[in-house]
Amino acid sequence: MLSYNDLRPEDDFKKRDYELIFPHMSKTEKKRAMVNLLELKKGLDTSIAPRRTDENLIFASWNIKEFGHTTQRLAESYFYIAEIISSFDLVAVQEIKSSLDDLNIILRLLGDGWGYLVNDITEGSAGNSERSCYIFNKSRVQLAGLAGEIMLWDDLTKDSDLKQLKRTPYITGFTSGWKTFALINLHLHPGEKINDLAIRKQEISLFLKALKKKRKNRRLWSENIILVGDFNFYRGVDKDDSTIKMIRDAGYREVESLVGIDTNVSRTNAYDRMFLTKNENFLLGQSQSGLENGGVFNPFKHVFKEGEEATYIKYMKNHYTGEKDMNNPANQKKYFKHPWKKNQISDHFPIWCELIIDSSPVFLERSLQSYF
Repeated sequence: MLSYNDLRPEDDFKKRDYELIFPHMSKTEKKRAMVNLLELKKGLDTSIAPRRTDENLIFASWNIKEFGHTTQRLAESYFYIAEIISSFDLVAVQEIKSSLDDLNIILRLLGDGWGYLVNDITEGSAGNSERSCYIFNKSRVQLAGLAGEIMLWDDLTKDSDLKQLKRTPYITGFTSGWKTFALINLHLHPGEKINDLAIRKQEISLFLKALKKKRKNRRLWSENIILVGDFNFYRGVDKDDSTIKMIRDAGYREVESLVGIDTNVSRTNAYDRMFLTKNENFLLGQSQSGLENGGVFNPFKHVFKEGEEATYIKYMKNHYTGEKDMNNPANQKKYFKHPWKKNQISDHFPIWCELIIDSSPVFLERSLQSYF
């Protein structure tokens, strides 16, 4: 449960002091945040697989736009982001910027039961001052001693113009229940021009070669590997289809329920992906339809909904730096849709899957068969 101290009734503060994160929230803002949180919680409860003690782990990935740099986020937006994260057990986050201010706010809202691990920013213009992070529920998942960045080396890149991925992949080991696994957090080169597609393909090619070498030499700590993050893939045989095939041919399978599902708010592409090593002991939960359990969660069905621009016009006017008339309802609607509400939450949806962490039935069945 989040820390909701900022939203407490005023009478609570007559009894004792509570630490506040947003001391300047107005009564109207607090009321709106509480109404929206109640609706958001209902949406999360019906969209995300429930936790089953010692049986499953709800894993997610989320590119949170300009996390740490944008100055537009309202106090209520941090509550919504934290509420979404709290519905999962482990979240791989992309696009955390050089400042960790936003991350620290979210962790304060999540409370002491949550931990995090973050790498350094990738320096230089190509890295866009970004870093990766893992946020995890300490009662459900634990760090397992592995943390580092996957770097390319001279022999691997001698025939390539690309010497390192523009944003260094971040690998970390975790354990939960019977399972140990390594996550590799990726944010590949963006764009759909011919040159962008070529760079992204080269990134994946070199990355897979490095990974193959490390796996062969048993340097990845676990055979259970999840490649996750914002791959910036575009659909089409003339786009990234052949690059995606390279990942599958290397022995990684995509979560079934996420294949082809749009993950950006504009709903144009499946940028965000999860690929797992093909391993009969590394299983996902199944949905009622028989597919591997997972999905894409759309926060804007519950907060900053279509038609709510009038509620936020005061804030939008304060943030707007363009030349259009913000007293015009048509311009308000357009600006609310893009980019204002995306700057509040993100321009990507979180994606998730259900990992099965209890292998005892498989273990017992195999052990039993050995006696016949």
